[in-house]
Amino acid sequence: MSDKFHKVTFVPLGVTVETPDGMSVLEACLQNDIDLEHACGGFCACTTCHVIVKCGTDDELSEMQFDEEDKLDTCEGVTLHSRLGCQSRIHGDVTIEIPPKPY
Repeated sequence: MSDKFHKVTFVPLGVTVETPDGMSVLEACLQNDIDLEHACGGFCACTTCHVIVKCGTDDELSEMQFDEEDKLDTCEGVTLHSRLGCQSRIHGDVTIEIPPKPY
């Protein structure tokens, strides 16, 4: 991680935090007491840390890898802007929606 920091806004919580470049969305949540489920411990083995990128381009988050894309195919409520929080590394200012869980 570098010395560069980025603003991450979580909706619908209305909370904005600053995170170092390269931190995952899940790590940002854990460090700032934001509730984002992560049943597998952040190893891309489930979809409980599913989030939706509301604002930000492909340059602001790490590129999606095949494992993440494969897992998202099994996720309920997936959108074209869905990501797994454990796999999404922050490289710019973004707005992230934490969708309600279906259970």
